[in-house]
Amino acid sequence: MPETWRPEHKLFTQQVGFTCPPFDFDAAPSDFLRMAPESVGVHGWMLHVPDYIHGLDQRKKNFGMLEDFVHVCARNGVDVAGQVGSNWVHASGLGVAGIRDHCRALGDKYGLEFHMAGYAMVEALRAMNVEKVALNAAYHWPQWWQGTVGFLKEAGFDVLWAGNFHDQGWFDSQDAINACRWVFDGDLALKSFEYMAEQAPDADAYLINGMCNFRSGPAGLPQRPLHLTPMLEAALGKPVIGHDTALYWRIFRSLGLAPTLPRGRLLESLNHA
Repeated sequence: MPETWRPEHKLFTQQVGFTCPPFDFDAAPSDFLRMAPESVGVHGWMLHVPDYIHGLDQRKKNFGMLEDFVHVCARNGVDVAGQVGSNWVHASGLGVAGIRDHCRALGDKYGLEFHMAGYAMVEALRAMNVEKVALNAAYHWPQWWQGTVGFLKEAGFDVLWAGNFHDQGWFDSQDAINACRWVFDGDLALKSFEYMAEQAPDADAYLINGMCNFRSGPAGLPQRPLHLTPMLEAALGKPVIGHDTALYWRIFRSLGLAPTLPRGRLLESLNHA
């Protein structure tokens, strides 16, 4: 294998790598590739942690696996590597500045750019001059979404309201949410955002944890917030940003590209950069 990748070595002009929480089959490689120019190639790498049960403590313990991922990406000529999922940044305990520095250090060490979804959200909100937000925490356990709120506040944002589907009244318990395995009825997306907008009408933008899925696609195909953003923004009249969308925006920006499909205000801003 070449130690340095000249353009003629690469399968695609721009190469992107994604990883996600252990054992998850993640939609990010498919979602990103379907709206990327033909010059882009994408690869996904599943993490393996024996006995993994999605504990925040397990994410902190295995945080070093992200460096393994970045190293493997670099060995294969990847230009930008992305970590899917909002919880890793606050579970790490590094804080906002610590995550920023960690991403830069890994990128410098291995000669690519590395972005984490939780910090990409911070960068996206700053780029859009957002100050006040509300968080649709979707299926996230309280400890999870409260960590996200803390991270956003540390970054300087005013979180006017936050809560998951149980807090919003759509499910009787967290166990009932968990039983859905992160895939929900298609109409819940708009209902949950309308509820949140009623709680925080003064928010500059409405956020959602990015790995939530709604049966809103053809024949009930599960879709991430990315696909629903134009509809939600039209209904609410304000930017709607998921952690998935923020990560894709950050990766496209690093590549100097824009998506080929309309996916909401944040991503469309790349066409005017």
